Amino acid sequence: MTGPEQVIAGYDGSTESEDALAWAVEEARLRRLPLTVCHAWRWPYPAKYTDAAARAVVQRMGQHVLEHGEFVARRSATGITVQTRLMDGPANAALAFQSTGGALVVIGSRDPDEVPVGSTVLRLPAHAHGPVIVVRREGPADGAVVVGVDSSAADAGSDAAVGFAFEEAALRGRRLRAVSGCWDPGGPGEDLAPYADQEALRRRCGARLEGSVAPWRVKYPQVDAHTSLIMDGPRPALLDAAKDAALLVVGDRSGPHAHPQNLGVTALTMLQRAPCPVAIVHAIPRV
Repeated sequence: MTGPEQVIAGYDGSTESEDALAWAVEEARLRRLPLTVCHAWRWPYPAKYTDAAARAVVQRMGQHVLEHGEFVARRSATGITVQTRLMDGPANAALAFQSTGGALVVIGSRDPDEVPVGSTVLRLPAHAHGPVIVVRREGPADGAVVVGVDSSAADAGSDAAVGFAFEEAALRGRRLRAVSGCWDPGGPGEDLAPYADQEALRRRCGARLEGSVAPWRVKYPQVDAHTSLIMDGPRPALLDAAKDAALLVVGDRSGPHAHPQNLGVTALTMLQRAPCPVAIVHAIPRV
């Protein structure tokens, strides 16, 4: 797994973006990477009503927001390079463009129940060229890094997520918990489930879970890693594990040639409903 070359913080002056900026500063410090603070300004009216003088005013307002973000970042970014980027256009498209090359992007989010459909929180992870961390409501001080593992089949997205989660746990000195919801999507419905061979399913999923984690345990021996096999679907299993997590990491199967809206249902559900910060990691870095 190739690491990011820089950390990008999306900043708009909101409380949520302040939290994201703090996370991004720490991420850049731990990874010893440069930090780019980005703000996207946008002309709020139809193009036919464009006025050059008025556009210049809106752009200057965006510049002021960006300068404040830079000030906040430099106040705590000792030892790292901080630069800024003012962009014109929708935030999700602008940040996705800036992430070319696999940069790690950090953005803020409201509480899950307040995330509107079509927001940057839901759209950017589907467009970004590298991992995206959506920061909301800081997790407990002793919370673990939780990562979702698809034990139903070999999954490149899941493997990339596990690697990213181990790296985060090592950098932050956190415990790691690899969680897998064990179920058979082609199996019997709830009424016939008691008659299925649950023990065989458990053994099969358990072996895949341990196999997914094993190479990363070797690479990061300092990480206190545990596995949890839950006899339920992946979404309820991860939402339950996220309740006391410091960070939830989820893989996404869509590759560089996938339609930009094809964010997997599990990743989308975590962005909409998980109470802790969420990282979305793509199977294949987008170019």
